[in-house]
Amino acid sequence: MKTINFSFIIPVYNRPDEIKELLNSFLNFEGEHNYEIVIVEDGSKDTSEFVVNQFANQLVISYYFKPNSGPGDSRNYGMEKAKGNYYIILDSDVILPSNYLNEVKQFLSASYYDCFGGPDAAHSSFSNLQKAINFAMTSFITTGGIRGGKQKVDDFQPRSFNMGLSKKAFLASGGFGKIHPGEDPDLSLRLHELGFKTTLIKSAFVYHKRRISWSKFYTQVNKFGMVRPILNQWHPNSKSIVYWFPTLFSLGFIIAVIMALFKINLPLYLYGFYFAVAFVLALISNRSLSVATQALLAICIQFFGYGFGFLKSTFNMVILKKNPEKAFPHLFFQTNK
Repeated sequence: MKTINFSFIIPVYNRPDEIKELLNSFLNFEGEHNYEIVIVEDGSKDTSEFVVNQFANQLVISYYFKPNSGPGDSRNYGMEKAKGNYYIILDSDVILPSNYLNEVKQFLSASYYDCFGGPDAAHSSFSNLQKAINFAMTSFITTGGIRGGKQKVDDFQPRSFNMGLSKKAFLASGGFGKIHPGEDPDLSLRLHELGFKTTLIKSAFVYHKRRISWSKFYTQVNKFGMVRPILNQWHPNSKSIVYWFPTLFSLGFIIAVIMALFKINLPLYLYGFYFAVAFVLALISNRSLSVATQALLAICIQFFGYGFGFLKSTFNMVILKKNPEKAFPHLFFQTNK
């Protein structure tokens, strides 16, 4: 087993408070570790440099400021500047558990992979809104199960809020592309095509804060839905019927409501049963009526936002044969390269 020197790559955009919380969590790491932290400021007006300077005597940390070009390009920039041979990429809105790096090192020492992903969880200090959205994004009964659930190692697509990538894989792939969101599954799929294997380290989870409102959550999942047909076009082997589920769920719900107006209630009852199960699971996992209730709204926003984004993009890509960058320019950043 070769020696792994870790570099944490963290892009940030106008979030100094988040960087402070994240850097504080590094101070709580268990055990002795040699690693560096690379902060890449992506053209922020509200910069994090003064926060980074507060940790300069406690952590091995570098700070870089660059023009705004999106998180993917900023991660690439950070990896180019990093000194390690294995990069751990984090979003600025995560907090690391004290055993995080222990879990990563132990796993990779026993079974080396050039790319890994880890799940996310809600910390007890998070707001009810954050916990509700976290349930929708991670539960096995929603689309979140794709990221955090049990699935085949070779099919796992790590997400860049908690992702490891070897220097070898970065150099071979060129890193992240300019699409956003979707830059992380795009990279995962290109790595598979290059022969690299990815894996899920279930024990290497992060607390993912997701500072977000209901409207921003809808915008986020709607973009996720629009991106997937583009990725399917770029990577035909990634196509799967499961990506249609949110669209079918949403259209089915509308049809069920219409049928109920004509006294045909069974389809609506089936949706009611699904939401009852979701409510119970959210209640058990969070022990809060408020979180469980808000989780139902989060699930609806997730399915409808993703579903109709997916349908809109599919219509443009498949039926109208449009160029993705021309059809959805807001999904693409212009890089510095």
